[in-house]
Amino acid sequence: MYHSYVKRSLLAIVCFLSTFTTITAQNSNKENSPYSRFGIGEFRNGLNPMLRGMGSVSTAYVNEYAINTGNPASYASLKLTTYEVSAEGSVKNMRVGNENYTSGMATLSHINIGIPVSKHAALVLGLRPVARTYYSMSDTTDMPAIGTSLRTYSGDGSVNLAFLGLAGKYKNFSAGINVGYLFGTTRYSSVLSNLVDTNHIYNADFSVYNRIGGIHWSAGLLYEGKVHKSMNLRAGATFSLSQHIATTQDVYELSWRNSGTTQILDTAVSIKGHKGYTVLPFSYSLGVQLVDVENRWSAGLDFSMTQWGDYKQFDQKDSLANQSWKIGIGGEYTPNVRNLYKYYNRITYRLGFYYGTDYVLLRNTTLPCYAVTAGVSLPFRRTMDKVHLALEMGRRGTKSNGLIQENFYKFSVGISLNDKWFLKRKYD
Repeated sequence: MYHSYVKRSLLAIVCFLSTFTTITAQNSNKENSPYSRFGIGEFRNGLNPMLRGMGSVSTAYVNEYAINTGNPASYASLKLTTYEVSAEGSVKNMRVGNENYTSGMATLSHINIGIPVSKHAALVLGLRPVARTYYSMSDTTDMPAIGTSLRTYSGDGSVNLAFLGLAGKYKNFSAGINVGYLFGTTRYSSVLSNLVDTNHIYNADFSVYNRIGGIHWSAGLLYEGKVHKSMNLRAGATFSLSQHIATTQDVYELSWRNSGTTQILDTAVSIKGHKGYTVLPFSYSLGVQLVDVENRWSAGLDFSMTQWGDYKQFDQKDSLANQSWKIGIGGEYTPNVRNLYKYYNRITYRLGFYYGTDYVLLRNTTLPCYAVTAGVSLPFRRTMDKVHLALEMGRRGTKSNGLIQENFYKFSVGISLNDKWFLKRKYD
């Protein structure tokens, strides 16, 4: 038991460090997404592959051997110390007009450690991605007195959350909260360069760096009651109030031109350390779930909404909708979770679907976002440790009004390990 504890503790530390390094080094991801230019970037799904395989239905979901960060109240039901780590990959095909462009990425995703501290209370430590920015676009233009020039728009960066979660349970009710540090740096650049340098025209580079860092919290509630001798009903809710996150901005305006073999540089503007805030808006979710008392199956429905009309960065609004919403439905089935001798009876199968509207609003056009999901959990023999796989196939955006339609395929894989801490001695 001692060696098992040491081995898994070391594994958790190594996974945490490697995940931290990968999550915070998002520049290596080359999945081009022009929509990530707006707001705080393209949101990433920080849920584990179990939930992603069933339409990300998480508000009323509870698993005694897995960590559901979608509702911190669910932590109170953890029975064993649980380690989770996952990775994800995606392929995206963008369509605008008659043109297509394909890109992709692969990266580690999240790390969670859940620790029961009593029969009805637990805490969770975690690190997960919140949003990422990576886009690169260019076009040519003819400008008077300058000639043929190339305009290039690019950006990269990420926003991540390191958090501590606490939850407790009393009778049929559970409550929990996540409190964490939201952090990251994002660069936005616009470059105008002359392609025919006969007039020794200066080229221009305008870049903005935003560094975000501050406390962010969210809370959740859960209720579970019997509706039939063979079926329970769970109802959940989560919410996060509007919060001001400290943000520092650096602005640079550079110009340069070539003179023979020499490049002449000039810094026109350099503003460093401008202080301000990013206002993240109020959001909430509601969910219900029906659960077999033998834990063979469950089916749930989620609805979530965020008031993006309140979003600001340095007192400036962005091209965002007043609100975004999503509805998801999903379920899971395990033939016989207690059968330790027939392996295939302990495999869990999942299906789901979600539909909603994206928070980006361009040319007065709402961007739909939807996907079909599927997943499985493959257990280790005679333990509760599992490998989780999930696949999402969906679409974001539209080709209407000259906008971009993104067709995506996302694959995630994770592992959950369970152990028992704080064992009481039977013998001195």
